[in-house]
Amino acid sequence: MSNKTMSSALISVFSKDGLAPIVKKLNDLNVTIYSTGGTEKFIKDLGIEVVPVEDVTSYPSILGGRVKTLHPKVFGGILNRQNHEGDVAELAEFEIPQIDLVIVDLYPFEKTVASGASNQDIIEKIDIGGISLIRAAAKNYADVTCVSSVEDYAEFLELLETKNGETSEDDRKHFAAKAFNVSSHYDSAIFNYFNKNHEIASLKISETNGKVLRYGENPHQKGFFFGNFDDIFTKLHGKELSYNNLLDVDAAVNLMLEFKNDAPTFAVLKHNNACGLSQRDTIHQAYVDALAGDPVSAFGGVLISNTEIDSSTANEIHKLFCEVVIAPSFSDEALEILKGKKNRILLILKDIEMPKTNVRSCLNGVLVQDRNKITDTVEGLKPVTNKTASAGELEDLIFASKICKHTKSNTIVLAKNKQLCASGTGQTSRVDALNQAIHKAKSFNFNLEGAVMASDAFFPFPDCVEIADNAGISAVIQPGGSIKDQLSIDYCNANNVAMVMTGTRHFKH
Repeated sequence: MSNKTMSSALISVFSKDGLAPIVKKLNDLNVTIYSTGGTEKFIKDLGIEVVPVEDVTSYPSILGGRVKTLHPKVFGGILNRQNHEGDVAELAEFEIPQIDLVIVDLYPFEKTVASGASNQDIIEKIDIGGISLIRAAAKNYADVTCVSSVEDYAEFLELLETKNGETSEDDRKHFAAKAFNVSSHYDSAIFNYFNKNHEIASLKISETNGKVLRYGENPHQKGFFFGNFDDIFTKLHGKELSYNNLLDVDAAVNLMLEFKNDAPTFAVLKHNNACGLSQRDTIHQAYVDALAGDPVSAFGGVLISNTEIDSSTANEIHKLFCEVVIAPSFSDEALEILKGKKNRILLILKDIEMPKTNVRSCLNGVLVQDRNKITDTVEGLKPVTNKTASAGELEDLIFASKICKHTKSNTIVLAKNKQLCASGTGQTSRVDALNQAIHKAKSFNFNLEGAVMASDAFFPFPDCVEIADNAGISAVIQPGGSIKDQLSIDYCNANNVAMVMTGTRHFKH
């Protein structure tokens, strides 16, 4: 591996944060510095000598700054091979200076898009010169060091201070990898902006905020989270979230968004499914009744509220071992109570919108789909039986449907008075899912007389409505669409059961 000592540097950056110590150290090492525009002025203001790029190219910055460094004398200085006799000769012939170090960052394209700026402003933040300099310097890592992000300044400064301007090939290759990470992410962001209506069937996912987790689903699996957790949550307390915690938190947030503007609602989740959920006049009672849905499964679960958690609710929660508690806010008293368990994770859910698409690995590729944005409403229901559901039953049917939408298929959800009585989750047979739900509800002493049933898909036979009727279920909500829908309708008509259809299936695999 060959070591190189830097003698020259090209510096042209958008953000000057953290740059001064690097410039001063390069000056101490007698490195010749070339620069442009605002960066050139910044360096001069530090009292450090700098060579304007215009002096090298004999060409001014033109087109409103769109073209500054795009010149053979700049790129020749970066891309030449120092051990190549022909390259060295051409540098001398065309009076091209050797450049050993390139420090460049890119225009803030993503921040500009996120700010809601106009299309014209966004287009002007598509970097041309900067991205070209990064690619050139990173390609020629055999001779050139490329520092491509403000986030790498501290690491590079430490390298300068410990090695006095000398770099190994491993050092340069390390920074080249970082540079291509920056450039590929930048281009992905630009493509996704232009392709926001998905006219081109191409998937570009780039997440640079990777976090190493303790392990994956099991201790023998490596695990990572790529995303900006802090955009969604403020973490107040507790240990680091695990891979499984994150899956449960995702399920909890998606479920509770269905009840975002509703009366106080509390849910308890285990293995991505709700094992308890209730809506009441107070969040305290909502928690108590959610826990009653399955106090056994709640052990070690994830808890979530759609409103502030107060001290009385916190006192009840504190009696339970749970991994995570999520709410839009906590009262000061509640926070102190819940902090009583050092490992309990407390999260404030910000007012956010979840991504518009779902992505998951499949075989040797990925599956991508639109987010399931349809929530069943009373207005959208189609009554199909002689018996009409009462106002209370309609509210329970929508309540059950919201839970059903976020429960693993095949699923059946039983609810009564805006309380989850039980659900059958992830069964290969819808009949098994129903029988599981009935058995579970009875084991926790729920009276299913007058309860409602929700199904994520249609009934191909009348067996489920018959089992439900025999258990006391008085109203059913399902998508409909089976060629044998009439069999289930006929059974309900013969046995005084109300049934409504939504026309929307809610599979969740």
